[in-house]
Formats: sequence, C-alpha cells, structure tokens
Amino acid sequence: MEANRKNLAFKKGEVIFNEGEEVKGIYFIYKGKVKVHKKWGEEKELIVRFATQGDIVGHRGLGKTNIYPISATALEPSVLCFMELDFFKATLKVNDSLTYNLLMFFAEELQESEKRMRNLAHMPVKGRVAYALLALQEKFGVNEEGFLDINISRQDIASFAGTTYESAFRVMSEFIEEGLVKVSEKNIALINSQKILSFTNDNNS
Repeated sequence: MEANRKNLAFKKGEVIFNEGEEVKGIYFIYKGKVKVHKKWGEEKELIVRFATQGDIVGHRGLGKTNIYPISATALEPSVLCFMELDFFKATLKVNDSLTYNLLMFFAEELQESEKRMRNLAHMPVKGRVAYALLALQEKFGVNEEGFLDINISRQDIASFAGTTYESAFRVMSEFIEEGLVKVSEKNIALINSQKILSFTNDNNS
C-alpha cells in the first residue's frame, strides 16, 4: 500500500471528483475537511455527508457502474491519500481486516443515510436544521472558543438540512434570537444543545 498510494493536495473549494465521472480510485483523508454532495434539482445540491481526517471518500463509486454517484469538494486546504481502484480491490481480497472494517463502515453509513432520508421526508425545516447542527458538532467537535471546529456557510447548512438558503437563514435567525446558537462570521457555537435536540423529536416547525 505504501508503494501504491499518492498524496494529493487540494485547495479550499477545489473539486476532488465530480458526480458522473468514471471511478479512478479511493481517497483517504490525511488532513482537512471535505463535503460529499450530489445534484438536487436544476441548480441545487444536497450534502450527503462531511468527511475529515481518517475518513474515506469515493467509496460510493464502488460497484458495477464504476461511476461516482456523488461529488466531493474540499472545504479547506486538504491532503488526501489516493489509491487506484484496481489496487484497492486487489487489497480487499487479501486483507481481511480492511475488508471487514469497510463492511462495517458501509453498514453504519447506510443506517445514517436511511435516518437522514426519513428526516427529509417527515421532519419540519426547524428540526432538519437542528439535526444538521448537532451532526456537525458530533462530527467535528468544538474549538477552544467553543465554536464548531468547521468553517461552514449558511448555504452548506441548508444543503445538508435539505432545505433552501432562505429557510435555513430564517431558522438560524430564530435560534440566535432564542439564545440557542451564537454566530461570529462563519463560526457557529451551539449554546443549548439539549433545546436544539428537542426540535428533532417533535413537530415544531
């Protein structure tokens, strides 16, 4: 694996691979943060998940079609380890531990995807935005100032929550007015996570 990997650097906003492209290989994140997203309507996108150091991206392209069903974009300067597809598949056949862990990863991601699809179908906008904020906090943690350890735009929050920018902005403004969230430029801090969590458990809109 050491001899067959390549370290690739990506700038903030740079596309790692595009939806519809042929799968060339698999990426492991050494440094940085990445959003995985897909087209949603004419000009919108839905953020499927976020990935950071130690995570894998590009695995959704594994299968018979060999076409990426999603895109991946760097949210900050990032370094990814790239392995060509044929070598990665050959490694899975001889490395039982890697194959098992990848299977467990797929199972966990499938469960999370199913949960998000239920949320998109049944949860009101406020609940979806609340869920998105809590998911970001769980994924990235907080920095020394107490803000989420990711610099994220309102548009990306909207795309992750499966709603419009206007709706996400309205909900975020309500959270700020209620003292549940603190915002400084693109930095976000969750002041009352328990109250925010409550919006994911009921039908408040």
